[in-house]
Amino acid sequence: MARWCRTAATLVLGAGLGAAATHLRSDTGRCEEERRAGLLSSVPVVPVPTVQTVQASELTVSPGSSGAVMKYGFPSLANLKTRESYVTSYDPRTRTASWVIERLSPASLSGTSDRKYCDFKEDDSVHVFHRSTNADYRGSGFDRGHLAAAANHKWSQKAMEDTFYLSNVAPQNPNLNQNTWNNLEKLCRSLTKRYLNVYVCTGPLYLPRQEADGKLYVRYQVIGRNHVAVPTHFFKVLILEQMDGKGVELRSYVLPNEPIDEKVPLERFLVPIETIERASGLLFVPNIMKRTSSLQAITAR
Repeated sequence: MARWCRTAATLVLGAGLGAAATHLRSDTGRCEEERRAGLLSSVPVVPVPTVQTVQASELTVSPGSSGAVMKYGFPSLANLKTRESYVTSYDPRTRTASWVIERLSPASLSGTSDRKYCDFKEDDSVHVFHRSTNADYRGSGFDRGHLAAAANHKWSQKAMEDTFYLSNVAPQNPNLNQNTWNNLEKLCRSLTKRYLNVYVCTGPLYLPRQEADGKLYVRYQVIGRNHVAVPTHFFKVLILEQMDGKGVELRSYVLPNEPIDEKVPLERFLVPIETIERASGLLFVPNIMKRTSSLQAITAR
């Protein structure tokens, strides 16, 4: 539980993620976190505007195909790569993606594709100086954590295989990858039963932490010969189209790249979308508002 207090403090200090930190406090850490909470005043959060409802259009493309994710635009336009099942923006400096967008629907989750036929592989579309390799992960203590999840793309064996490019992978704590992160991926898939389409944007974050001298620093580990960056946190932004085609709901999560007690519900990691936009340098809301004037932001309550 003490580790969770440190995590909460990091979220508050690094990205103004007060919604997550409030729920993660313990009695022993309450005074210290309240002392630091004043730093939140320097991280302004802009509320999502209240707007009118209009009909949301639907693209008619192959289930889960990369063409579908273009509907709400991209959060940035640097180093775009298109795969069978997702679109990504690759960061050659960190050797990981800045973000990956995919579309989930009942059709994309159905099929005979099997991950046992898939292997992690280098992305030969990335210059050899800027790509990660399987050797970088070997013995590092980190999993090759999918950004676009393999299980999201059973509709096509090729689509599933494309999720195994190392450009769709980031170093992830094994406990996080195999437990809470896996549960978040399952939640995304379960939402296809309630929404017309589920658009998922996933990426790494490198958030500052206050250290002993009272200053904030961005520090992260690198692994392997290619110095693959280990994110301090991961985000998921969900764009949810309502079944009646009227309006869009938005959920955004930030999880620390460390072991998480599975008793902590996923709702504790809901944060305002603006905190992710500010921390990542990406923009989501303007793109969404171009396609619908009905946007409801769902955050921790």
